[in-house]
Amino acid sequence: MSRLNSFRSRSMVGLLGLSLVALGACSSDAAQSASTNAGTAASATTPMTASITTSMVDAAAATPYPRSVTDPNGSVTVKAKPVKIISLSPTHTEMLYAIGAGAQVVAVDNQSNFPAESAAVKTDLSGFTPNIEAIAGYKPDLVVIGDDSAKLSSQLGQLGIPVWFGPSATSLDDVYTQIKQLGVLTDHVPDSAKLVASMTADVKSIVAEVPKTATPLSYYHELDSTYFSTTSNTFIGQLYGMAGLRNIADTAEAGNDYPQLSAEFIVSASPDLIFLADTKCCGQTAATVGARDGWSNIAAVKAGNVVLMDDDVASRWGPRVVDYLRAIVDAVKAAASVPAG
Repeated sequence: MSRLNSFRSRSMVGLLGLSLVALGACSSDAAQSASTNAGTAASATTPMTASITTSMVDAAAATPYPRSVTDPNGSVTVKAKPVKIISLSPTHTEMLYAIGAGAQVVAVDNQSNFPAESAAVKTDLSGFTPNIEAIAGYKPDLVVIGDDSAKLSSQLGQLGIPVWFGPSATSLDDVYTQIKQLGVLTDHVPDSAKLVASMTADVKSIVAEVPKTATPLSYYHELDSTYFSTTSNTFIGQLYGMAGLRNIADTAEAGNDYPQLSAEFIVSASPDLIFLADTKCCGQTAATVGARDGWSNIAAVKAGNVVLMDDDVASRWGPRVVDYLRAIVDAVKAAASVPAG
């Protein structure tokens, strides 16, 4: 599945509220993983924080089993501490391991590749084209999904299998809520609270390092080598906004938060920074960008401000979002320290 098709197969992210604490053809397995996950992160669903509050999560955590939380599909109840969890979402695989629930995970989907320990339970299960029989064959006591294609929750629910749905985050608060909900369901409440506190503190600290500039530095975020990008309205766009950057894609195509830019448009905009989120899928580097026709004249290329990002981290909204923000701010600090000219 190409990144473009993956994006278009789901509704796009709407305008997002920002809290301070809060794809071209590729043939390798890594490329397929990166492009599919990018589509997952780009999909839009009802923000979890629209109907779920921290107090609701805390109240659920204080109760013995059975425990219930509310996701966008409704109430999710587990009768006892789950010990056979299936994750069909790379983002939530990362969350589960980060809160200490990895030992309870018996299977992850074919796109999950982090942390390294998850390789021991990696399967050919798919979160995008789920096989109900194959999933049920594991006799799971909890299935975690990030995409509710084909009404997966309903189908598994009919088999008595609880399903928790964590849609693409639209803010950092959504990320924190999802982590806390997984902590409640898996009996890792203190661990999830500690993770959220650490992420919140790190985000605040990183944002405090953003240098003051006379005018905002501009940037181009590259999803793939055919110049698909994202606007500031997307979750990833918010992270760049927190670093004080101006997105050249914001003026490209009204109403489309995932526009395909032209080479001429990018060269003309001459962004101060270029962030490549297609290093794995499409093999893009500072050298390949500099070799593109006319791109050697772009400010970012001339100043050496072409930044290689991790495709997977760029397309997920798990704990490593803090690492992504750190990489952005470090790049901004480096660019701001270089005299113009």
